Amino acid sequence: MVAKPTASKSTASKSSAFSSAAKKPAKLPVTKDQLMGWYRDMLLIRRFEEKAGQLYGMGLIAGFCHLYIGQEAVVVGVQGALEAGDQVTTGYRDHGHMLATGMSANGVMAELTGREGGYSRGKGGSMHMFSREKQFFGGHGIVGAQVPIGAGLAFANKYKKNGKVSATYFGDGAANQGQVYESFNMAKLWNLPALFIIENNGYAMGTSVVRASSETELFRRGAGFGIPGEAVNGMDVIAVYEAAKKAAAHAREGKGPYILEMKTYRYRGHSMSDPAKYRTREEVNEFRDHKDPLDLARKNLIEAGWSDEDALKAMDKEIKQVVNESAEFAKDSPEPDPSELYTDVLVEG
Repeated sequence: MVAKPTASKSTASKSSAFSSAAKKPAKLPVTKDQLMGWYRDMLLIRRFEEKAGQLYGMGLIAGFCHLYIGQEAVVVGVQGALEAGDQVTTGYRDHGHMLATGMSANGVMAELTGREGGYSRGKGGSMHMFSREKQFFGGHGIVGAQVPIGAGLAFANKYKKNGKVSATYFGDGAANQGQVYESFNMAKLWNLPALFIIENNGYAMGTSVVRASSETELFRRGAGFGIPGEAVNGMDVIAVYEAAKKAAAHAREGKGPYILEMKTYRYRGHSMSDPAKYRTREEVNEFRDHKDPLDLARKNLIEAGWSDEDALKAMDKEIKQVVNESAEFAKDSPEPDPSELYTDVLVEG
């Protein structure tokens, strides 16, 4: 049985990339519409995931369910820097990524509950949803398996000369997988337009990154291949957006792949069955109380004079209604017909 990392050690593993969370820039480098839109998207992800947790507890969601609560600024900030037609691929902590790309809350919730109205017609569940319309290519349950897929999408972009970028998300645990480094090598060898986004929430499945990785500065993992990278405060949506915008421009200009290590934090366990006893309550509360991405965005909106508490409360009420309707849609949607067992399993050439 391994020893539990102390709060000080695990907290220390978070780099100074978090430091900007406590400070408001003298002048925000984004527009009112941008920040209001990002706040709304983060709020939708937060309320959706809270509702998904409730439905799981009621037995309406079965199997694995990995919630994104706490990490909302990462995908929302990156998505703000992408352009129409850019592709997104991710792992199994993926509901937030789906919503950020514009996939409907109804379709995502219906898939979570295994209903016909879901994005994979009720056959994929939490970890396996796709949307060609939104250029969302999964949702993958195998750790690290999405990285070569993301590199493949980037290869297609370069081959077609379409000016698009592929963004691939994976965690600090997946960062140790061999196929990740094969993908890095090929991506740099051919200077593919690929963004590799490491969502470092500090614990992978349950072991602190300082105990599992010899090099804990994960943005350096591409150095041996000549891939540039940087660490970013993943709790600050503005910091994420600015870093992602620079990285996307680098890739789009033909300079090859870029690695962004997002220093973030998940408030819940690895999955719904994880009691998260490998960290202290004080550590979790430190992030909830002082580094929460929604709180920081709310603070910036109010201090910039772009909104007020009443308006933001009204937005929260509206979002809760959207999420509640998605839960009702899922409950009312029928289960897949048994004939669906034989669809999407074979394509005849």
